[in-house]
Amino acid sequence: MNAMLDLFDAPAVAGLAMRGDIISAAEEAALIAHIDDTDLSPFRFQQWTGKRLTRSYGWSYDFATGAFAPTDPMPDWLDDIRQRAAGFADLDPDQLVQALLIRYDPGAGIGWHKDRPVFEHVVGISLGHAATLRLRRRSDRGFERAKADLAPRSIYHLSGEVRHQWEHSIAPIEQPRWSITLRSLADQSRKA
Repeated sequence: MNAMLDLFDAPAVAGLAMRGDIISAAEEAALIAHIDDTDLSPFRFQQWTGKRLTRSYGWSYDFATGAFAPTDPMPDWLDDIRQRAAGFADLDPDQLVQALLIRYDPGAGIGWHKDRPVFEHVVGISLGHAATLRLRRRSDRGFERAKADLAPRSIYHLSGEVRHQWEHSIAPIEQPRWSITLRSLADQSRKA
């Protein structure tokens, strides 16, 4: 049983939905090849450079300047996964206006954060090797904590409570991993 599910298969954190095998192994291999063929750049946060490589489509957020602006449109090879992600999250595919491709090289992870408030729904597809999605929320007694295993080819959706009240991070792993994160805008009037 997934660590995020209780005795009655309800998510331990409201707003977290997960499902395994959203794609086949062959589709996973094709998506990884597309990501690796993309012009990925080291993730930069102010003066810090991360171990992961990224590329945004649709919308881009510059962590050095705080600028949020349209960028290149999503490539056609993301159409099918965008459709599946929207179906899983019960969204219209047109609502998923931003895609973030990430390659995690050995030792890479993501520190504690909440996605920028310009975004609303966060839908992630995990590729390559398994990882752990860690969750925490400050309480009067310190932090409440939870975690979920992200299996290869699985999908997750952060909305509501887990999206707005909890921080999340990805624990570093020693094997390569890839992900596709699709997001909707909090204010749909910004949609290009």
